Amino acid sequence: MTAGRIWIRNAAVVVTMDDERRELADAGLLIEDGRIVAVGADPPSVRADWQVINATGCVVTPGLVNTHHHLAQTLTRAVPAGQDAPLFGWLGSLYPVWERMRPEDIFVAAQVGLAELALSGCSMSSDHLYFFANGIRLEDTIEAAATVGMRFHPTRGAMSMGQSSGGLPPDSMVEPEAGILKDCERVIDAFHDPAEGAMVQVGLAPCSPFTVSEGLMRDVAELARDKGVRLHTHLAENAEDVAFSLERFGCLPGDYAADLGWLGDHVWHAHCVTLDEREIGLLAGTGTGVAHCPSSNCRLGSGIAPVRLLRDAGVPIGLGVDGSASSDQGHLLNEARLAMLLQRVNGGAGALSAREALEFATRGGARVLGRSGELGSLESGKRADIAIWDLSGLEAAGAWDPVAALVLCGPFRVRHLLVEGRPVVTDGLLVSLEAGALAETGRTAVARLAG
Repeated sequence: MTAGRIWIRNAAVVVTMDDERRELADAGLLIEDGRIVAVGADPPSVRADWQVINATGCVVTPGLVNTHHHLAQTLTRAVPAGQDAPLFGWLGSLYPVWERMRPEDIFVAAQVGLAELALSGCSMSSDHLYFFANGIRLEDTIEAAATVGMRFHPTRGAMSMGQSSGGLPPDSMVEPEAGILKDCERVIDAFHDPAEGAMVQVGLAPCSPFTVSEGLMRDVAELARDKGVRLHTHLAENAEDVAFSLERFGCLPGDYAADLGWLGDHVWHAHCVTLDEREIGLLAGTGTGVAHCPSSNCRLGSGIAPVRLLRDAGVPIGLGVDGSASSDQGHLLNEARLAMLLQRVNGGAGALSAREALEFATRGGARVLGRSGELGSLESGKRADIAIWDLSGLEAAGAWDPVAALVLCGPFRVRHLLVEGRPVVTDGLLVSLEAGALAETGRTAVARLAG
């Protein structure tokens, strides 16, 4: 199937995620050259050369958007050391493994992680790569994304403050700041595509306040503004993170971000578990986005992010599967379900609805990554990033509300996934890669890393 004219027909429900949040029964979509040209009723005439996807019994949604990941960690899932440790101890147990990784490991880790996301209905993913030992480059992940066919938003991360300077990582894993800034410029100039429909856009992402200096945070923020790219980092992930900020900088994480120019509608922060209401106001007032990562927050015992408060304040919210060493899986619908359940633990059964959680995974994620004008909803003129979900199996048997069932039931594997109108998953199988062979390549890399 190519990205010519495609008619998706007979869907049980098309979840548009448009401004009115319309859900259209017995509907379809018409796609032409990677763009949606009509949503709703069948076209008045159908040409024989159109490609037709029969979506009978299926729910059609915008492709899901993953706003935070560390794809390199895909080769360090379920590592025994650190399995039961909080954030800082968990990082300390894994730095020695990540230090041994090579460019070929990063490539296969990104392939595996993105393939897993694609099978869960994800059409666009960010990534936060922040260690560059042994010749690793950002393009190791960009090249991997091209083999899967997903839309990609890699970020050039960095660590510059090792243990001898009061940081968390070993000195052997940090980089000189001048070199970091130089490579940030290189990857933007080489790979960032600002055009509509871009398959690759690059962001800048110093790892965290406990791994880089205040000077680098300021310099990267200025560079991002000059280059017109987005900014990303970890913020207020747990109580340890807050304690570090208070001890080292004399302020809370939200104030630290404000002082260094890390607020604005071109910025998004991962986690934000421990923000207070005043800090939430700082984010809301500047349009700063949040990547909510519920599985990782649970796995590391970091806490429950105040998502209801963030949403009510107007903070843009997307979902992130986070690194596969801290969530151990990459299924964005599962994150939506857990996000909903955790808010209900804190705020009661009405704290977050299934449809709100699904919105985080689609429209919300597109907004956080700066693509809401093109992606995140199914509307005429938007890019054709589309997920088709077959709810005829046992996972949803007995479900009365098929849209809510996507979040409440499952887990589901996407039936078809289109990105820019091109097939990435067809009939539940990857189009460009063979999952079994890819998994075996990943196991071979793990055997070397563990040896």
